[in-house]
Amino acid sequence: MVKKSEPNRQYKDSMFTKLFGKKAAALELYNAIAGTSYDENTNIEMNTLGNILYMGIRNDVSFIIDDRLVVLVEHQSTINENLPVRLLLYIAKIYDSVISDKDVYRKDLIKLPRPEFIVLYNGAETMPNKKILKLSKAYELGKNKGKNKIMLDLEVPVYNINKGHNDKIVSKGETLRGYVEFMASVREYKEQGDELNIAIKKAIEACVKRGILVEFLHRNATEVMGMLNAEFNMELAQQVWKEEGERKGMREGVMSTLSLMERGLSVAEVKKQLLGSTNKATKSKNTTKKAK
Repeated sequence: MVKKSEPNRQYKDSMFTKLFGKKAAALELYNAIAGTSYDENTNIEMNTLGNILYMGIRNDVSFIIDDRLVVLVEHQSTINENLPVRLLLYIAKIYDSVISDKDVYRKDLIKLPRPEFIVLYNGAETMPNKKILKLSKAYELGKNKGKNKIMLDLEVPVYNINKGHNDKIVSKGETLRGYVEFMASVREYKEQGDELNIAIKKAIEACVKRGILVEFLHRNATEVMGMLNAEFNMELAQQVWKEEGERKGMREGVMSTLSLMERGLSVAEVKKQLLGSTNKATKSKNTTKKAK
C-alpha cells in the first residue's frame, strides 16, 4: 500500500485558479460551457480541494450549485490521459466531505449532487475542439474483454480553448474570453522572439489597453508574472522530455538498423529482426506490469 504523503503546503495557485476560483467567475464559466443561465442569485458553494489530498494533489476549481450539481473544472496545458482517474479521486473526496459518516448507514436513499466534469485545454499540442476521456480505458480487462462488464465509468469532456477553437463557448463568458485572449497574447509575443518575462509583461500591457481583464491584471500583475513563469517553464520542460524520448528512440532504431546491415542482412531480414525485437520488448513490458 502506498503511504499517503503530508499535504503540500507549497502549492501555488495557477492564473486559471486565481481567475475562476471566485463564485461569480465560476458560475459564468459553467454557463458558457453548459449553455445554462444561472444568475447571481444562484446558491453556489465553492469547495475546491485545498492541500488535503494525498500525494500533494489538488484540483483547480470545484463548486456545488443549489445543492444539486457538483462541478469539477480542470485546466491543462498538456494532454493527460489520466484525468478521469484524478477526477474520480476528487469527486470521491468531495462526496466524503458533504456526507456524514452516519448518513451512509441510513436505510433511506441519500441524495447526492450530480457530478459534472470539465477540462479546459490551452497547450501547444494539436488537439480537436472536444475530446472525451473515459475512466474505463484505464481498466485491465484481460483476455475476455467482451465479457467484462464495466460497473464504474467516468466521462471527461476536454475542450480546446486555444484562440480559434470553441469560439461559441469562449464568447459566452467575458472572463473566459479574456483569459483566452491574454494567453494567446503571451504566446504570440514568445513566438516573435521575446523572452518569457518580456512576453508576459507585454501581454499584460496590451490586454489592459484593450480592456481585457483590466481589474484582475492591475491587481495581480506581479503574481501573474510568477504564476505564468512556472506554468510555461513546466510546459517547456514536458515538451523537451518528449522530444528527448523521441530522439533517443530514433537513435536506437538507427543504430540497430546499421548494426544489422553491417552483418549483411537484407532489407526484409532487417525489418523482420526489428519488428521481432519490438514485439518482444512489448511482451516483456506487459509481463513485468502484470507481475507487479
